[in-house]
Amino acid sequence: MTNKQTVELREERELVLARHFAAPRQLVWDAYTNCAHLKHWWGPKGWELTHCELDLREDGKWHYCMAGEYEGSRQESWGLATYDEIDAPSRLVYRDAFADAEGNVHPDMPEMVITVLFEAVDGGTLMTSITEFVSADARQQVLDMGAEQGIRETWDRLDDYLATQNG
Repeated sequence: MTNKQTVELREERELVLARHFAAPRQLVWDAYTNCAHLKHWWGPKGWELTHCELDLREDGKWHYCMAGEYEGSRQESWGLATYDEIDAPSRLVYRDAFADAEGNVHPDMPEMVITVLFEAVDGGTLMTSITEFVSADARQQVLDMGAEQGIRETWDRLDDYLATQNG
């Protein structure tokens, strides 16, 4: 199996992405749930994780900031995730929202419920991310912002990072 990423628009409100990583499930889980790992790969190409506070427990929060060049100037993109379900190392469910540096959710941006599945398979881990939006319009808003390319680049960076950890 290659690490080719698949993208599916399912129903009217879901975005489903899946990718094979040539790394053990526990390592992929750790890379997704620990700031020490996340700082090496979270964000699209050319972006860096400049802030990461993560409390991995139900009702715990992950407050983060990505920074990078966008349309010729340095930009920041803050997010706030709240964990709803944690079943390590196989399933993670959280509500993700655009936020500010203080952790206030941006009221004009869509909140997403994201379920990430980590499945041990021959040769590594199949990671599937199912994002559910409140409406088809909210999904389109995020897609129009370049989410598909951003996630592809982010997962490319994860793939590269895992290769350095899986030695």
